Amino acid sequence: MNMSFLQELFSNITQRDVLLRRREDERSPVDHAMLIKACQALLESDGEASSITLASQTLAIYARLDDDQKRQFFMGLADDFAADPEEIDAAYAAYRETRDNLTQQHLFDVCEPRRQELLRRLNLPSGGTHELVHMREDLLAMLGEHPDLKAIDADFAHLFASWFNRGFLVLKRIDWNTPAVILEKIIRYEAVHEIHDWNDLRRRLDARDRRCFAFFHPALGDEPLIFVEVALHKGLPDQIQAILDPATYDIEDPEAADTAAFFGISNCQTGLRGISFGNFLIKQVVQELKQELPHLKHFVTLSPVPGFRKWLETVLQDAGDGLDEDAKAALEHLNAPDWASDPEQSQRLKELIKPLAAHYLLKEKNAKALPLNPVARFHLGNGAQLHRINWLGDTSGKGLHQAAGLMVNYLYVLEDIERNHEKYTTHGTIACSSAVRDLDRRARKLLKGEPTK
Repeated sequence: MNMSFLQELFSNITQRDVLLRRREDERSPVDHAMLIKACQALLESDGEASSITLASQTLAIYARLDDDQKRQFFMGLADDFAADPEEIDAAYAAYRETRDNLTQQHLFDVCEPRRQELLRRLNLPSGGTHELVHMREDLLAMLGEHPDLKAIDADFAHLFASWFNRGFLVLKRIDWNTPAVILEKIIRYEAVHEIHDWNDLRRRLDARDRRCFAFFHPALGDEPLIFVEVALHKGLPDQIQAILDPATYDIEDPEAADTAAFFGISNCQTGLRGISFGNFLIKQVVQELKQELPHLKHFVTLSPVPGFRKWLETVLQDAGDGLDEDAKAALEHLNAPDWASDPEQSQRLKELIKPLAAHYLLKEKNAKALPLNPVARFHLGNGAQLHRINWLGDTSGKGLHQAAGLMVNYLYVLEDIERNHEKYTTHGTIACSSAVRDLDRRARKLLKGEPTK
């Protein structure tokens, strides 16, 4: 007997019944109290069929709530579906007496909030995983004003880390033959360099000198989790406009390309924020490209530097910094709309900004003593080397506003990735080229008000 067929048939029948019931209930009013009651019933159910039905009904109620009702629902999860303090106290007392594995496991069990089991049950019906990803997206939007809901978010993150681990991810190449429903999502989810239309997308998927790969998860169907765009290039690229503009970027002989340049990495699901996919994606794509195109020698990014311009402005505003008045006056020219097209101004700013960018990427840290720049954290954590800072690498309005036009090459050297990763995660050591180190030395002089030449 084909059990998988019977399970699929059973699931389809259950889902059909749920849809029929949902249509009947669509006109009835709902609120967060009704949803809390449905969640209690779901936790009390003990049959697979009834649990699937109740989970589907619960998710349907949630989908009909407005933002305020959703907020009250999350508050209810925090209050009514937490772990029982008395059970925790009793389990801890038992563990202190015996110190054995059995009482330790019982202590772990009672410490788990009831809402984690609720989320597991909500994941039972077809499409449940996707609904929960959207539910966390709603929750994330509320955390700024309601930080007391962070415990709920921790439960989502804990479960998603298991449900979306590397073993479940499927790598697929995206090309012009990929179904249109997925291509439309690639256009919509592109977060680094906007895809303007279908012609733009077609150029980015041109098999002669482009590659695009995405991770998918079986529970989310044709929804990509993350994707990376790659340009085959002769030498290391230093300017994004040349890659994005089909009129200027054209390799006559793709076989002559010796570099795979990762120029866009986009996370697609806001509800999966904090769940790491990019490190697996980069490493697997490098392996895929190495097998397909063994003549490639270099694997490098052309990455933005979001937040650098904002940091630079704080340096200018800080009365205690060591920048001399000439340097400050030169940096003020960044406010001029056409500074990037003025050769004299551009050259003077280059002498100041590239060293300061090296300092920013190497020395400026967040509260966790990690690089302040999020893109740097990502690639350095993956084992890449901070290889080169490119002046006027992105002259778009966005690039000038975010990073004073800078872009960065992070270099992935296969035999160095693991060593760089271990040094970074263990000691905070940032792998960088001698050229970047030299720029940082110049920055130290700048920030002390000393001449750099």
